[in-house]
Amino acid sequence: MTGMPSLVIGVASSSAERRQLAQLLGGTEAFLIVSSVHQARRFLDLVRRPSGTPAPRPQPVDEPPAPSSGASSGLELGVDSDRRVLRWREREVGLTPLEHDLLVCLAGTPGQVWTYARLHRAVWGNDHLGRGSDMHSVVRRIRRKLARLNVPATIHAVRGVGFRLTPP
Repeated sequence: MTGMPSLVIGVASSSAERRQLAQLLGGTEAFLIVSSVHQARRFLDLVRRPSGTPAPRPQPVDEPPAPSSGASSGLELGVDSDRRVLRWREREVGLTPLEHDLLVCLAGTPGQVWTYARLHRAVWGNDHLGRGSDMHSVVRRIRRKLARLNVPATIHAVRGVGFRLTPP
């Protein structure tokens, strides 16, 4: 022990789940509840950085930048991370936590290919790929929701590599 208080970080996507988690963690010395793994990682990056050190800027060219938690750049397509909805013009459709996290990755860097491994780390938080059917299932559901909203952007599979969001 370093004498520093321990911090429990909980991830819960809906407000109801966050309230329930807050009740469960009520006796904990310090806790933080976030709505996605991305938010937890951003917080941990801020905590690990020495004070006065600026936030890291560009990433290596071979790796796309980390996803943002908001709308995609250049598209009229928006991802509301607080409400976990996909927005196209005046219409909205709800997203599951996995759909939300995967779409935030793809929409944050439209046109760039996200490898299966990188998407799995960003969305599921681990390096296990298995057969990839879990990821393909989530992509299939997102494609249906994009079609339901008549969004001209599409998610393309790059065979053997990963996925990319193609802007209209």
